[in-house]
Amino acid sequence: MGTYKTSDFRKGLKVQIDGEPYQMTEMTFRKPGKGNALYECRLRNLVRGTMMSRTYRGGETLESADVEEINSQFLYRQGDMFVFMNSETYDQYELTSAQVDENWKYLKDGMACSMVLFNNNPISITPPNHVELEVTYCEPGAKGDTATNVTKPCKVETDAEFLCPSFINIGNVIRVDTRTGEYIERVRT
Repeated sequence: MGTYKTSDFRKGLKVQIDGEPYQMTEMTFRKPGKGNALYECRLRNLVRGTMMSRTYRGGETLESADVEEINSQFLYRQGDMFVFMNSETYDQYELTSAQVDENWKYLKDGMACSMVLFNNNPISITPPNHVELEVTYCEPGAKGDTATNVTKPCKVETDAEFLCPSFINIGNVIRVDTRTGEYIERVRT
């Protein structure tokens, strides 16, 4: 397994601390008047999702995490379990609702996703940046509300709710940004 020196530290780097994988979410370089440079890091545990802060001196090293990112396909949901398939080897993986987290809102059968494996065990998935979802229920919009930025909750085919403009109706297909959870546009069909 490889190692990273402090000069290699950057946002998004995946490292292993005490046998668990972490991803650097922030990294600040500080050079005090005397002594070694300091690297202040915010790390997110990829298994548990917890955050921690650590400070490293210049020249220290960290082990690289044994994580692999693969292309996968969402197959179906069974209770609290989500089943995915590796697109190349056709191996199937089950993730709990805690591992899938808020991403369940965007998952449609057959959707391509990116999956992170740690020691060949799945730990998280990332849906595409934009998904198209059909609106299954929403209140009708009031006449005359088109000039202002009026929004209403709309339920989509995945049973999630998103705030959409008042002109959206049942049966419309909307595009949603999975990184922010915000409505982008109505898709013309």
